[in-house]
Amino acid sequence: MSETFTLYKLIILYMLNKVDFPMTNSQISEFILDKGYTTYFKLQQALSELADAELLREETTHNRTLYHLTEDGAQSIQYFTNKISRSIQDDIDNFLREKQYDLKNEVSVKADYYRNTAGEYSVRCQVLENQEPLIDLTLSVPTESEAESISNNWQKKNQEVYAWLMSQLL
Repeated sequence: MSETFTLYKLIILYMLNKVDFPMTNSQISEFILDKGYTTYFKLQQALSELADAELLREETTHNRTLYHLTEDGAQSIQYFTNKISRSIQDDIDNFLREKQYDLKNEVSVKADYYRNTAGEYSVRCQVLENQEPLIDLTLSVPTESEAESISNNWQKKNQEVYAWLMSQLL
């Protein structure tokens, strides 16, 4: 059983090593659960243990968790890639190749909010390309529900907002 659980961890590390962006919990889950490799709860345990061992770094916002491969994680997967069967590697490679644009686009749009020193809420909305901001906008609003609404809507309307800003400013 522990060998099987180690395989789940190696699959996660392999996935993150193959991309040049962080992946969300739901993106990793989509692959592993759709292929039937393990259950949701065992996957969450594997992610947690990888983070505790500092092989992954978690970036958590109000509505999602992003996983970044650490240097130690990259070294580990380089050493243990041979423990993942060729067929599983091919499944991962195909998944990432087919969905790379969608996966990358999903994580390049970020929105989070926090209570600021004025007692209001600051909402930080970003669109990143190659980890560099195309837009980095912070708005202050009086209530948490407004902050949450802006954060959620940024995911849906960021392209529209960016295009409008560029048309107004250029």
